[in-house]
Amino acid sequence: MPRSGAITFSFPPFQGATRRLVLWNLVAYFLLLIARTVAPVRAIQLAHLLSFAPSAFLHGYFWQPFTYSFIHFNILGTLLGLLCLWFTVGFLESYHASGWVFGLYATSVLGAALAAIVIAVISPTLSSQLNLNPLTDIFGGSFGLIVAIGILHGDVEFQLFPIPVGIKARYMMAIFALLSVALLFTDSIAYAFAQLGGGLASLLFIRLAPRKGFSFLFSEKFYALRNQYHRWKRRRAARKFEVYMRSQGRTVRFDGNGRQLDEDPDDKKRWN
Repeated sequence: MPRSGAITFSFPPFQGATRRLVLWNLVAYFLLLIARTVAPVRAIQLAHLLSFAPSAFLHGYFWQPFTYSFIHFNILGTLLGLLCLWFTVGFLESYHASGWVFGLYATSVLGAALAAIVIAVISPTLSSQLNLNPLTDIFGGSFGLIVAIGILHGDVEFQLFPIPVGIKARYMMAIFALLSVALLFTDSIAYAFAQLGGGLASLLFIRLAPRKGFSFLFSEKFYALRNQYHRWKRRRAARKFEVYMRSQGRTVRFDGNGRQLDEDPDDKKRWN
């Protein structure tokens, strides 16, 4: 994987998975903002319905792990989150396929939701009462992207805006991870645990998922199965042809792939 020691000052191109994710989140934010203006009560109900609450998920709200990351309330936090999303997704997309990057982000979002379920299940055994507010925003997916950059492109340096100081990606990942670990000892333990879950899911995705994306893998599997089917048909046709030629007093031979072999020049019964 290419590595670079150059400091990155500008945002990557706005295209592919970067454009889709940023625009989807931006549209979701403005739709909720319009709904809060037109029908505030219904908008709040809709936001709670789409946010991720482990207790609601365990009672049948199975769509919430896929929708909570599109729920944004604070305009400044949304702006910073989308800028981070633009930068991290765009950076990874310059080295990897769009499908792979999109799968990485989705896996990180789902990993954060799964971690939230775990902490909610074990919370009754803990001595202190946890603050299990519904999850919203892209924090899990963003942390997963940062983990991916730190692991795959650890030597790349980024500028800490607004301070003109460069920091390597692996150290930036470590700082975010330490902050999440520190939050485990505060009232935000559920949030921190969910964020670490997004990072762990990203790590597993990097280790296990194909680098060219699942769509490429599925297409490869499809074409492999199709080619196996055609080879089987060719072998079957070759066997039938061998039987027919023997009935005609001729001898032909085929290999295991159905290709005709060179005949013995001393064979008087060879068929030309």
